[in-house]
Amino acid sequence: MDRQQTTTLLKNYIDFLLDNSDAQNPMWNIEKINSGKVNKWNYIDGCMITAILALYNQTSNKKYLDFADTFMDYFVKEDGSIRTYEVEEYNIDHINPAKNLIRLYELTGKEKYRKAMETVRRQLDTMPRTKEGNFWHKQIYPYQVWLDGLYMGQPFYMEYETKYNGKKGCLDSYRQFVNVRKRMRDEKTGLYYHGYDESRKMYWADHETGCSKNFWLRAQGWFVVALVDTLEAIDEQLYYEYRMLRAQFQEAIDAILTYQDTSGMLYQVINEQEAEGNYLETSGTALIAYAILKGVRLGFLPKRYEIHGEKAFFGTTQTYLKVSEEGRPVLGGICLVAGLGGKEHRDGSLAYYFSEPVVENEAKGVAPLLLAFTEIMRRNNG
Repeated sequence: MDRQQTTTLLKNYIDFLLDNSDAQNPMWNIEKINSGKVNKWNYIDGCMITAILALYNQTSNKKYLDFADTFMDYFVKEDGSIRTYEVEEYNIDHINPAKNLIRLYELTGKEKYRKAMETVRRQLDTMPRTKEGNFWHKQIYPYQVWLDGLYMGQPFYMEYETKYNGKKGCLDSYRQFVNVRKRMRDEKTGLYYHGYDESRKMYWADHETGCSKNFWLRAQGWFVVALVDTLEAIDEQLYYEYRMLRAQFQEAIDAILTYQDTSGMLYQVINEQEAEGNYLETSGTALIAYAILKGVRLGFLPKRYEIHGEKAFFGTTQTYLKVSEEGRPVLGGICLVAGLGGKEHRDGSLAYYFSEPVVENEAKGVAPLLLAFTEIMRRNNG
């Protein structure tokens, strides 16, 4: 499949997803579908709406804005309360969709989106923290920081503080990245461990470092996108912090690219390419493609990195984007979910990461690929 065919198929894929989804029944949210429960405010849909708004930003096609507005309108009430969302759950994942409230408020002027931003922002005021100041991943995971959580919380936090709160929390957001580098980065590989337990009590945590055992690809992806999106939001008047986040971003990308496969993709456990059961994984590769391409566009990375982002994007589409026998677009190779602890006793081992289901057409793979696609479109459109 050449690049023009890839572009055409992706555009058809986007139409297929939107034509078969709404806020109550998003076909890309397989976790919701499998549960059989009513759809709730969640980060998975948040990622897709972010991608759809990026498509609108790039194409000015109103169908994308209308879909995103209608989807979010279902959850957001006129008084700014949000259907199915409770601050007191203290789940950092629930911050992520609020980025779309900022976009939609700017695009539509609907006051209820502005009020809903405040609803979500209040969660951060009382969110439990580690002793060093990082938000817990969830209240049910005390004293734990996961790389995923940096993506879920920090871009919204930095943008909200910059635009609406006089930059009061910007240094707090910055310091949380600093703490993660200090506690979760492996000096030998430059990669970041998936999770960190400040209490050192969890069975998956090293007794000395508090870190989990392995380097999960999607966690690396979430983290570098957290960095590039937060960098986009930070005010350059915070000169030192801006420069330090830029350096941390490039450092993390350099470590990841050490493990890029000749296909352009990366493996589920990034540095264990030869391990039995390991595989080239879509969602993490797409996140990294997006982070690199966006980083180059915004000047956070030198232009020479662009080829690596392109290789990751087109390697993914070449490997996993297909047309089914029924003539429908299909994106495969997506790890459905991976975490640490919980009732499933997720221990962070290689065997664990290789055991999680691999699925098709799921937002954690689809949304990053579409975001990377918008970066490809930007370049092609000059």
